[in-house]
Amino acid sequence: MKAVGYTQPQAITHPEALVDITLPEPVATGRDLLVEVKAVSVNPVDTKVRKSASPAEGQTHKVLGWDASGIVKAVGPAVTLFKPGDRVWYAGSIARAGTNSELHLVDERIVGHAPQTLDFAQAAALPLTAITAWEMLFDRFGIAPGKQPTGKSLLIIGASGGVGSIMTQLASRLTSLTVIGTASRPETQVWVKALGAHHVIDHSQPIAGELKRIGMPTMDYVASLTQTDTHLAQIAEAIAPQGKFALIDDPQSLDIGVFKRKSVSIHWELMFTRALFGTDDMIGQHRLLNEVAALVDAGLVRTTLAERFGAINAANLQRAHALIESGKARGKVVLEGWN
Repeated sequence: MKAVGYTQPQAITHPEALVDITLPEPVATGRDLLVEVKAVSVNPVDTKVRKSASPAEGQTHKVLGWDASGIVKAVGPAVTLFKPGDRVWYAGSIARAGTNSELHLVDERIVGHAPQTLDFAQAAALPLTAITAWEMLFDRFGIAPGKQPTGKSLLIIGASGGVGSIMTQLASRLTSLTVIGTASRPETQVWVKALGAHHVIDHSQPIAGELKRIGMPTMDYVASLTQTDTHLAQIAEAIAPQGKFALIDDPQSLDIGVFKRKSVSIHWELMFTRALFGTDDMIGQHRLLNEVAALVDAGLVRTTLAERFGAINAANLQRAHALIESGKARGKVVLEGWN
């Protein structure tokens, strides 16, 4: 089968940073699905792993990719949730081979039925970011869905990126929170506003000052999706006493002492945790993805696909990685098909 991988970590400008390869077809066992991958999207985690991780012992290449949509080709003997021919979407496991391959094995407990109203590319844009945003809002923050007024507010730092684009929609459509998103360029500010943010501020300016400018100086919840180390002092100033702070990025250091006086709770979200540790609630991601699919089909949530980069091959994936690393991506970059 066709796949895209690499032999050693390289800068994306290196000609062998990603290469087209051929691998044996995998076989579904246990609770695994064998999925014909139709489309994939690229996330910051793809670029971080490519720059730092070598192939596993005994393997010549490392295959990246987590977001995927496709069709179930075969199922393991313990599978109960899917059958061959089902359209699926999922974000995979960081502990297994990635989705940048024509056929891919994935545990059924982290797979959902794909939205009926989206094509494969539109669907592939959503799983990883939707899981991350959902878990941060409803599991880590403990926010209750519903429109009963609470007077609470949510600040999303980096609201125009992949996670921010879906979190903005989920928070504004499923909760009563006042949602403030940050974006630094005119086009990304328009994007965030269109996704449902009640206010959009510029994170290239001091965030606490920007919040005061719109008359909302304190935030009950702060979701930091990018450059947390740069914004930490401003977050500490703006967050409300007994507020909740969550992040997804990887600052070199995190001085949580700045939050002590306000008794702020701190959460670090990684959507791979359930699959990585085989937690008892691992099937929660299956249910979550089915719920998001229903929201999409009901017209309450839209795909965050922003750019189609052509077929799934090394050259197109290199372009996608370069765009993600530039920090200028809006929404999600998707590749589809193998021709």
